Amino acid sequence: MRCDFADSLLQGYFDGELSASSACEFERHLQHCVDCAVELVDLDLLRGRLQLAQLYEAAPAPLRKKIRANLRPVAAATAVSQPLLWHWLAAAAALLLLVIAGWRVNSMLRTDDYQAELAEEIVDAHVLSLQSGHLTGISSNDEQDVKGWFKARLKFALPARDFASEGFALQGGRLDVVDERSVAVLVYASTGHLINVFVWPAQGRDTSPQVGSRQGYQWVDWRKGRVEFCAVSDAPTSDLQQLQRLFSN
Repeated sequence: MRCDFADSLLQGYFDGELSASSACEFERHLQHCVDCAVELVDLDLLRGRLQLAQLYEAAPAPLRKKIRANLRPVAAATAVSQPLLWHWLAAAAALLLLVIAGWRVNSMLRTDDYQAELAEEIVDAHVLSLQSGHLTGISSNDEQDVKGWFKARLKFALPARDFASEGFALQGGRLDVVDERSVAVLVYASTGHLINVFVWPAQGRDTSPQVGSRQGYQWVDWRKGRVEFCAVSDAPTSDLQQLQRLFSN
């Protein structure tokens, strides 16, 4: 299965076209995604091979004569030596080994700084949705209607479920932007509180729920089945943990 980052950020990172924040995001991703690391090294190898291949078409003799008559002789470019080629390949292989080693040691562990930044951005998105009146792009408690609305807008299957019988009534959903990527948001109502559940595809194994709070709002983050969830609300943390268990069952 191709990593979503490979489609959205890898080529731009390789070409040096990303913003500083996006480049940092992709470099964090490289710490735990060996697939992207391998593809990045493969691109470097391909670029090196093309540079060494000297793919060109020899100019006809009359054209060469005309050019020489109008230009000063230009020294022929020095070809890259074979020892330099092997040195470059060895460096690329060493880079790949370092990435793989880092991935194994730090498999799917995010830094505290990244967690804090992500939590802050998600809480801000939650607060903005309450203030702007754009809480939902589709207002419905019907699971199939909500899934259908998201199906045309997402590249992954969204687990939209109504838990009204357990005290968490589905209100609908919307698309939002977090960490410079489009994410799905499911909206629930529970005992006078609105809960936003941010959902996006992720790599790596399932993780246990992590809890935190910012600006008077509580959040619970977890990963299951290559999908990451983050529930945010001013509801008690215990309510968010209960909703997390419902999603995980």
